[in-house]
Amino acid sequence: MLLPKVALVRQKLHAQKVEDIPSAVENALKGISTERSARHGESVAVGVGSRGISQISVIVCECLKFLKKRGLKPFIVPAMGSHGGNTPEGEISVLARLGITESSMGVPIDAKVDVVEIGRLDIGIPILMDRRAAGADHIVVINRVKPHTKFHGPIESGLTKILTVGLGKGHGAELYHRAAVQQTFKILHDACRHILKTRSVLFGLAIVEDGYQDVARVCGVKPENWFETESVLLENARLMMPRIPLAPIDVLIIDEIGKEISGIGMDSNVTGRHRDIVGDFFTAPHVKRIFVRNLSPGSDGNANGIGLADVTTKRLVDALDLEKTYTNALTAISPEKAAIPMHFHTDRQCLDTCLKTIGLVEPNKARIIRIKNTAKLETFLASQAFEHEIVSDQCLEILRPWEPMAFDDSGNLRSGGF
Repeated sequence: MLLPKVALVRQKLHAQKVEDIPSAVENALKGISTERSARHGESVAVGVGSRGISQISVIVCECLKFLKKRGLKPFIVPAMGSHGGNTPEGEISVLARLGITESSMGVPIDAKVDVVEIGRLDIGIPILMDRRAAGADHIVVINRVKPHTKFHGPIESGLTKILTVGLGKGHGAELYHRAAVQQTFKILHDACRHILKTRSVLFGLAIVEDGYQDVARVCGVKPENWFETESVLLENARLMMPRIPLAPIDVLIIDEIGKEISGIGMDSNVTGRHRDIVGDFFTAPHVKRIFVRNLSPGSDGNANGIGLADVTTKRLVDALDLEKTYTNALTAISPEKAAIPMHFHTDRQCLDTCLKTIGLVEPNKARIIRIKNTAKLETFLASQAFEHEIVSDQCLEILRPWEPMAFDDSGNLRSGGF
């Protein structure tokens, strides 16, 4: 099969990098007063999630220093729903890969998966919370604010989500997702309002990243303006979020998916594709076929989201941990995202399969895009069918001229040079 030539392309993304992270955290917390709400020696459960957020270990460490300077006793509670296989060992392992350990943070990490009921929503659904967090004198949560992969609204992925789903552990996360089928994800807003009213949440520390995955903003969020602030930060994040600038696409090749890249392995805001009981969508960049090559090492075997691909490799299938993948998918009531697609031994076989199933398009004229993952989109490979669109776009630059797609002796694609 005659394949098209490809070129390495760079796009200009929104840049707003914060150079001094410790100072940014200090400034973000300047307006946060703990004197009235917290007494010397009281405990603070600091909820930390599982995402690969830029500079997350530095941000968490600086937040802990802020609390300790005020005479409080912070400890870390993993707030990641069912990620980490919903086991203490798995949660600790996830945090360690983010550079967050007891020795590096200087505080205990209390990882357990049991929860307690701390209230009920008006519709009768119990609000569940990690037992250690619920028993602490105060709570703080740290998370990145960004568009969610499953739903759209004034509040999506961020502080509200980690306070409810994250600290709800596997049981709470599963319950919220099941309830959302009938009630929509507005229930997270309602559950968060109850927590803010009945628990001493000192503050949330919100992070917004720019198009290059650098920290663009760190914001201390008070309970009294929690939802308004998070909504503004979400719009800020949405404007800076990187996307694939070319469409439509016949074949999208993704070198790796992983839980630390997106909750569903590959961000549906980038691929434009989602399958879920609460609703499917196929939007820009209007991809006909998705081919996923590998599972990222940081995903620790969790291949949740692979079901959104059309084709993958046998090496990815061999690398996935079914228990972790199934636990994650079932917690999010999304078994379709753990469905293993057609898979082949080589990249060449996978690509040939994609090109045979895109309609009456000559393979050498196919519109093919190859990316490292859905979080790193500054550079990508594009086939020659996009040439006119690339040269006419001032935000795009060809870094390496058109050349044949390169395979090794095993029939697998060579490095993309991203």
